[in-house]
Amino acid sequence: MTISEVLGIAALLFGLFFCVVGITGMVRLPDVYSRIHAAGKITVLGVNGLLIGAALLMPEITLKAAILALFLVITAPAASYAIATAAYRQGVTPVGVTRNDLAERDQPQE
Repeated sequence: MTISEVLGIAALLFGLFFCVVGITGMVRLPDVYSRIHAAGKITVLGVNGLLIGAALLMPEITLKAAILALFLVITAPAASYAIATAAYRQGVTPVGVTRNDLAERDQPQE
């Protein structure tokens, strides 16, 4: 077993761990905002770990995996932000919030 195979399997296990933890979080967390955070972890850490592992185990797909990983890292935070903003504007209240910075910003101006 070569070092690239060992690193590839380790990256796959890393990605699998974050996918399982993120899915568990999406099922167990109380509100949409916490679930968006869990989904972000699945995308950024889980899927990118799987892509890195696949690229190490199959060198012929390295360029495609790198482009896809870069695309995910760029678009996932923007998508999460858009979903959270839409939920907040629809009146979905966060559970257990001690401080809400958006409540002051979104008050109607007099």
